[in-house]
Amino acid sequence: MLLTGGSGLIGRALATRWRALGGEVVELAHKPRPDALTWHPESGQFPAKALEGVEVVVHLAGETIGQRWSSSSKKRIHDSRVQSTRLLAEHIAALPVAQRPRIFISASAIGYYGFKRTEVVDETAAPGTGFLMDVCCAWEAAATPATTAGVRTAFPRFGIVLARQGGVIEQLLKVFNAGMAGPAGPGTQRVSWISLVDAVEALIFVIQHETLHGPVNFVSPQVCTNREVVDLMAKLLNKSAKTPAPAFALKLMFGEMATETILSDLAVKPRRLQEAGFVWRQETLEAALRHELIG
Repeated sequence: MLLTGGSGLIGRALATRWRALGGEVVELAHKPRPDALTWHPESGQFPAKALEGVEVVVHLAGETIGQRWSSSSKKRIHDSRVQSTRLLAEHIAALPVAQRPRIFISASAIGYYGFKRTEVVDETAAPGTGFLMDVCCAWEAAATPATTAGVRTAFPRFGIVLARQGGVIEQLLKVFNAGMAGPAGPGTQRVSWISLVDAVEALIFVIQHETLHGPVNFVSPQVCTNREVVDLMAKLLNKSAKTPAPAFALKLMFGEMATETILSDLAVKPRRLQEAGFVWRQETLEAALRHELIG
């Protein structure tokens, strides 16, 4: 496996799981490391031998979404995804047919559907509106050289990934420990999520199932609300969650990012995983949070 984003939450877990299954992992990293190859998508730098003998390419790298969005940070978020995906896809397509990987997995996100939809959406839904939608559309389109070359290409559209060491749960734990926890905004906004365990298992499932290509929603079948997440965490941690964060305060602190992430209201269905027979290890919110918070 050739892996980008190996130092991130999902990348670390995937590399560990793939090696446990007996596979080899070669990482592409921006910063030179003795155990990784170096690349710089912004300047088109790509190690010549990176794809030699590689059957699986998993691309998870990208600038973090979790920051206040200025014009410069928006450009970094967009370009880090689009430039890197295009560079990988072009190098994959340039290989002789017999040497091309059998699958290219290029990450995407449920931000493709926008940040507020009244209806439940699956992979057949049209894109929504907003900055993240623009990024996701460009991100997926950047893989076109690989798809045109006939390489099976899949776009896991990740929902919120629940893990103690990173992402939303790590941030909420800080708020709980400060005694300031409560629902964000109205708390009624729907949250489409997946446990870290299931995110990794779903990636492996897509690799192994030849029928899966194109967009695949990486979410649990169980959609919950923001309030349900916070209340269940409070119950498991035996802490209070009675200090709500008003929407206006979140928007003042985080700007547009708060509207499209913290306050987003999306119910996303994992139709393609369900139809392919994927079995969730942590299908319910309680199972996922209990695993991460208690073990």
